[in-house]
Amino acid sequence: MLELAILGFLYDCSLHGYELRKRITALTGHVRPVAESTLYPAIKRLERAGLLVRETQPGAVAAPRHVLSLTATGRRELRRRLAEPARTDITDENRWFTVLAFLRHLDDPAAQSAVLRRRLDFLQEPASFFYEGDRPLRTEELEDPFRQGILTIARATSRAELTWLRRTLAALG
Repeated sequence: MLELAILGFLYDCSLHGYELRKRITALTGHVRPVAESTLYPAIKRLERAGLLVRETQPGAVAAPRHVLSLTATGRRELRRRLAEPARTDITDENRWFTVLAFLRHLDDPAAQSAVLRRRLDFLQEPASFFYEGDRPLRTEELEDPFRQGILTIARATSRAELTWLRRTLAALG
């Protein structure tokens, strides 16, 4: 998820590390804050893989700044990762939001639709956070008001997303 976010934000424009971290935190930070100890090793991995380059520019006040840019290989890699997301990128809501944030970078509406259909299929599978044996429990079957709340909120969120997915798939053709 972190590497996808790095590639996605750099696809639009070159950024220095601090600005990149701010943007990633705005996208995912409320759930998974991005520490420097995580971000900079990921940047170095992507740089070693030839997916991004670092350019040193003079700082406005003090130390020089390192500005990061995607290479052509990095742009292709982002599009590949978007076109072929891992199952967890489809099923984990926070990872899904990261994919969704950059899905516009796939130029092919059919490829975008294929990714959206995978999410649609996942959301249509019977599921719950709570089970009796192998059977998913519905909100109405729970006595715990807090667990009822979880399922009520999840159901409303899923309905909204299903509506959006169907409408977007229809628009993409």
